[in-house]
Amino acid sequence: MIDLVEKLRKRLEQPMPAEAAYRRFVPKLTAGQRMSFKYTEPPRMAAVLILLYEKNGEVYFPLIQRPQYEGIHSGQMALPGGRQELEDADLTITALRETHEEIGIAPEHIKIIGNLSEFLVSASNHLILPVIGYMTTKPHFIPDEIEVDEIIEAPLSQLLDISRLKEKEIEAARGYRMTAPYFDLENKVVWGATAMMLSEFSMILEEL
Repeated sequence: MIDLVEKLRKRLEQPMPAEAAYRRFVPKLTAGQRMSFKYTEPPRMAAVLILLYEKNGEVYFPLIQRPQYEGIHSGQMALPGGRQELEDADLTITALRETHEEIGIAPEHIKIIGNLSEFLVSASNHLILPVIGYMTTKPHFIPDEIEVDEIIEAPLSQLLDISRLKEKEIEAARGYRMTAPYFDLENKVVWGATAMMLSEFSMILEEL
């Protein structure tokens, strides 16, 4: 783990492969549909956390499944995270606070490595900073009963397994139908913004 952490720390100081990484996971709308999101306000700042830890001799990271609700990201797979609050000194603090709230890991147990490129989620008008951290012990997860339906522990090796890059037809919020590329992680469909952020992470891992 320490060797991976040090390699990641150095790589994250270099230019990021954001554009190429995102392009791999751009959904294709069903013929005749056009997607349009217009906002009068600037994007809300937000952050998510890619939390690395060792289990059974392999490196893992947690994903959460959102509950069903009346919203853009209902039922989707996501990284723990959320909006920046006024009391958050920066977006790293946001990622740590939200991770604590959603999956029960206290900030003092997490060491920060760095971050990926900021990602604009047009559908919900959020600008998200993906933060990368790690733990030296296996985490004990406590899912939030309201915000989290399930916590999935995904092996990092699955991000690098090309056979897990798939696509399927998905009906997104507002009735948009599309063919969406996705990661098949632990038999869960990880698509959209989360897949694009993880795509950048996977491209960086491939370089190490």
